[in-house]
Amino acid sequence: MSKKIIFMGTPMFAVPILKSLYQNGYPISVIYTQPPQKSHRGQKINKSPIQGIAETLNIDFRAPEKLRDNQEEYEFLKELNADLAIVVAYGQIIPKNFLDLTKKGFINIHGSILPNWRGAAPIQRSIMNLDKETGISIMKIGEQLDSGPVCNIYKVKLNINENAQEISEKLSYLAAEKVLDNVDDILEGKAKFVEQDHSKATYAEKISKRESQINWNNDASEIIGKINGLMPVPGAFFSFNGERYKILKAEIAGGIGKVGEVISDHLEIACNNNQSIKILEIQRQGKKPQKIREFMLGSQIRKGSRLTYV
Repeated sequence: MSKKIIFMGTPMFAVPILKSLYQNGYPISVIYTQPPQKSHRGQKINKSPIQGIAETLNIDFRAPEKLRDNQEEYEFLKELNADLAIVVAYGQIIPKNFLDLTKKGFINIHGSILPNWRGAAPIQRSIMNLDKETGISIMKIGEQLDSGPVCNIYKVKLNINENAQEISEKLSYLAAEKVLDNVDDILEGKAKFVEQDHSKATYAEKISKRESQINWNNDASEIIGKINGLMPVPGAFFSFNGERYKILKAEIAGGIGKVGEVISDHLEIACNNNQSIKILEIQRQGKKPQKIREFMLGSQIRKGSRLTYV
């Protein structure tokens, strides 16, 4: 008798994992994803990356606004009587009464080394925290957020020059490789799930826009962590003469000056503790991204300028 698998995901992070399952012959009966979102001006409807791949692969998909108190979806999944649900950054909490609707439960592929960084933004928080490593955890979903027992953790080293987009891609492809053996073990009843040490849990709150502004009173490594952790969205920025400038790429340098002072003609900025950062790529508000050499040709930000934090 063939197995039935439910896949639930939304962003690009989930796409390689879904593709891996499909290409290796795992029977995806239905895909759940977040409904299409309107663009800021309402002129365009943006499908989720997972909806796009579901349509390409011709797999049935559903995009309910919510699962909580949704009797129609509950009855649909109950009737499906699936063997396993695989959840990857779906974007909704799975209601308690849904968790018993598959024979082997709901598993989640989470982008951190649990119990560290439970929650919405584990990759960003890990980078911003200057962690030495991160990874993916394959866990069974329980009632509390990211607190279920874990069957496997796969780790990767973090490089100070890697940003959230790059790490997300690395973890996604790692998960796409490792999910196959884990699904086999779960379906065959061989997987061993171990309870997390809840006393060591840390939480990765959703990134807020107010966190994006750079505080030059911080150490250079902390500023680099923010730049990389918030790349590409929402991005770390500073203000100058009423305009925002998003830093896309930067590195620690050895210059010394007053905090927030531009100390070179190549946009090197002094930070706390006699440190500095050198900006390599930047984007002026409303303009295209630029390498620093091109940007400085027409910029009013010159050596001696002061960048303040408000």
